[in-house]
Amino acid sequence: MRKTTLVVMAAGIGSRFGGGIKQLEPVGPSGEIIMDYSIHDALEAGFNKVVFIIRKDLEKDFREIIGNRMEKLVETAYAFQEIDDLPAGFTKPADRTKPWGTGQAILSCKDLVNEPFAVINADDYYGKEAFVKVHDYLVEEHPASDKLDFCMAGFLLENTLSENGGVTRGICSVNEQGHLTKVTETKNIVKTAEGAAVQAEDGSLTAVQAHCPVSMNMWGFTPEIFGILEKGFAEFLGALKDQTKGEYLIPTVVDQLIQTGVCNVTVLESRDKWFGVTYKEDKPLVVRSFRELIDAGVYKERLFD
Repeated sequence: MRKTTLVVMAAGIGSRFGGGIKQLEPVGPSGEIIMDYSIHDALEAGFNKVVFIIRKDLEKDFREIIGNRMEKLVETAYAFQEIDDLPAGFTKPADRTKPWGTGQAILSCKDLVNEPFAVINADDYYGKEAFVKVHDYLVEEHPASDKLDFCMAGFLLENTLSENGGVTRGICSVNEQGHLTKVTETKNIVKTAEGAAVQAEDGSLTAVQAHCPVSMNMWGFTPEIFGILEKGFAEFLGALKDQTKGEYLIPTVVDQLIQTGVCNVTVLESRDKWFGVTYKEDKPLVVRSFRELIDAGVYKERLFD
């Protein structure tokens, strides 16, 4: 079986969740967290290695809550995303309080991943379909091309909204060949009676198409992405004006690669409904949703028994 890795980004501070470590909140009937279900679905789809990207200060709790269990099931490794892990010539600004975004997160595991890999957020539930499609794409042979060949799970915007506040999504444009042509990182998308809208700071709403495909940071890459990210991160830092808030984000990087003809990104459509704990108030819905999936026979009462 070809080696494929699942990279789980779990270094986020989770400030909107009320200061808690949202990635480690139990949501299943036997204490499972969202990552348990994602890893279960990934292993079922054929992934055979897991790399967790965490903060060093979370390591003890993380290993106790999920890491030690996963090490018994699958090859497991840890990468650490830290604020001061910067390219030569750069130093951490004194008032910087959070890591540098998902691009830096993926870059942190460059020495651990030498095979095709998928990337996911730790606090998002993606459903089974996307893991199967991304895994199968990563192990398939693709026609020779002068472009790098990546993929992305595309979810319908209406299936990814929170009842409790605005969310950030990469709104995608897709051509007739199923390739991503543009991804626009869009903040504060809220659910409305008509579907979805972007809410401005003054409260005004601009409608967006609820059926449009969006990125939920579930990407399929090959190791060539690491060299691109390394060079791009230094360029990003060199051009950054606000050193306290700027983030090096994967959707932005991928969009630049598409526009410059470096890669093709095939969008793999998933009709599964997303849910996650973006806000503390989301947790009861997530708990109820997993209960419904268990009752429907999608998962067992004790996930890994």
